[in-house]
Amino acid sequence: MAIINLDELRASSGPLLGVDPGTKTLGLAISDRTRLIATPLQTIKRTKFTLDAQSLLKLCDENEITALVIGLPMNMDGSAGPRVQSVKDFAANLLKLRDLPIFFWDERLSTMAVTRGMLEADMSRKKRAENVDKLAAGYILQGVLDRLRT
Repeated sequence: MAIINLDELRASSGPLLGVDPGTKTLGLAISDRTRLIATPLQTIKRTKFTLDAQSLLKLCDENEITALVIGLPMNMDGSAGPRVQSVKDFAANLLKLRDLPIFFWDERLSTMAVTRGMLEADMSRKKRAENVDKLAAGYILQGVLDRLRT
């Protein structure tokens, strides 16, 4: 496997793992087996690629993940900046360790949308910081799940 498109993702089945890749953390969310609902899972503090990848792949094994949905941090004008290349490099390195389908999804505004929701819920700054990455991963993954049904 490798990088897949929406039709290839739609043709598969089983739970998906959403990843919001940041420079300091990896926000993670998981779908149910029927791919209806995304649930924020956890945040991995990034250290070294090998350790980050081991944590991620362990979660994939424990949850029988069939594909990764990785948020792609596109610029607001739709162009790809250096962060996009960094995320693609991360995915390419993951593929060297595990033959797991990877689907990229435009994640523009996901963190902003999640942060706005947390502010509206009057969540403390500390709670927002603890939860923003995994909630953003859930937002990204839910977007893909909704798109798969249309």
